[in-house]
Amino acid sequence: MSSPEPSIDNEIAVADGDPRSRHPSRRPRGGLIRRTAPASGLRPSVRFAIAFTLTLAWVGFSVWVSRIWRGELEDSIGPVMAWVIPIFLAYIPGLIIWFMIFTLLITRYQELPLEAPKGDWPEGEWPPVTIVVAAWNEGGAIVRTLEHIGELSYPGSLEVVVADNNSTDDTALLADAAGDRVPFRYRRVFESKQGKHHALNAVLETVTTPLVATVDADTLVHPQSLTRLVVRLARAPQGQHVSACAAALVADNPLATFVTRMQQWDYRLGINGVKRMQAAYNTALVAQGAFSAYWTSDLRAVGGWPDAIGEDIVLTWTMLGTRGIVQYEPVALGFTVVPEQLSVLLSQRSRWARGMFEGLRTHPPPKQPRVLAKLVAGIDYLVPCLDIGVIFFWVPGVILFLFGHPLIFGWWSMLLLPITLVIFGFLQRWQARHVFRTLDIHPQNDKRGFLGYLFAYQVLTSAAALRGYGQYIVGAGRRWR
Repeated sequence: MSSPEPSIDNEIAVADGDPRSRHPSRRPRGGLIRRTAPASGLRPSVRFAIAFTLTLAWVGFSVWVSRIWRGELEDSIGPVMAWVIPIFLAYIPGLIIWFMIFTLLITRYQELPLEAPKGDWPEGEWPPVTIVVAAWNEGGAIVRTLEHIGELSYPGSLEVVVADNNSTDDTALLADAAGDRVPFRYRRVFESKQGKHHALNAVLETVTTPLVATVDADTLVHPQSLTRLVVRLARAPQGQHVSACAAALVADNPLATFVTRMQQWDYRLGINGVKRMQAAYNTALVAQGAFSAYWTSDLRAVGGWPDAIGEDIVLTWTMLGTRGIVQYEPVALGFTVVPEQLSVLLSQRSRWARGMFEGLRTHPPPKQPRVLAKLVAGIDYLVPCLDIGVIFFWVPGVILFLFGHPLIFGWWSMLLLPITLVIFGFLQRWQARHVFRTLDIHPQNDKRGFLGYLFAYQVLTSAAALRGYGQYIVGAGRRWR
């Protein structure tokens, strides 16, 4: 797939006079540009400077306070590993986690009014949207997904399209029957070439609306979700064009198995927190295919979805580099069916890890036009260090501790537990207040799943991620699922 030629499309800030003009101004996106002040809160650049300064202070304190530990390591295994182990186990994780926390502490969420945005459609009306549901042998899920789409309260015109990627079960029959019952226009596009990107791009060629939303065949959308997603997408913070906006996801089957019990906390605490941090700098790194919205013109300008195992990751990074900023709306909620079997979960996380490597290779963070995008995307370079530290140092350290050798993991490590609980409590409280209370949702808190998430989940997902990195490096075969 060829890349688009350099043009005015690489200058995405919209004209100041019309916040939803579809004609980009000549104002460049990249470099050190002083933009108009945001409607509320700190400038992203100021926010970054404060959060990063506080993070460096924390890391510096960690280095100072761990000097005794490094001394013990040096006496036992030498000066090199005395620094390597703390770097992978404490300093890099501290840098990533506390940068997220400090960012969220100084970032105030701005709920946007649910009013019709301005654009190339009649004044006071909402833009028409095409919802694309990619499906391959989804006979067991497609009906519920379409039924929930039919319950959307979106005030504008909607079209629902099932992208049938050569399904061999009864997906087509069930989808068409359910599609006849939705109160919107429905159609199905059949694509024989195997691969999710082929199915999505086949539909993209037929889209006539200015906006496109993707929904996975096992994702159930909240009635208000699309409205909130479109409002965030149609906004132009500081005169910058928003090319895509990711919705928020929570587990639809949180209590099905112990595996799903752990995952529900990952979606609620980990994934939600990371996306909120990234969006604070207008750089959400994944507009996930499970539920996100895009401008149709931007999708076509970048050639649609790429041939990649992480097609949504690579697409998002392409848009960040050539079309505009990418946002995240935490109140646009979707309920996704998470893997119930451990093997399926590990395969999923391996694919996500490969997708991240594809994004880093295809669109290296240093080549992003915006300075903040370079810095925020550059954090992904450190993510493999977290996984390496967990598997090669944390796990052996715990085993040694259990056998009476507290060299890597010691009693001092127990101090991390109350700190971690405070962080998780902060993240949970924010979501309960701003998301669940707003939508009148009452999720069941599962202590057993939380304990699994706290003590075992990271080890499992880090092992899967390392497998994914290895698969990418050796060029292993790819599968949709």
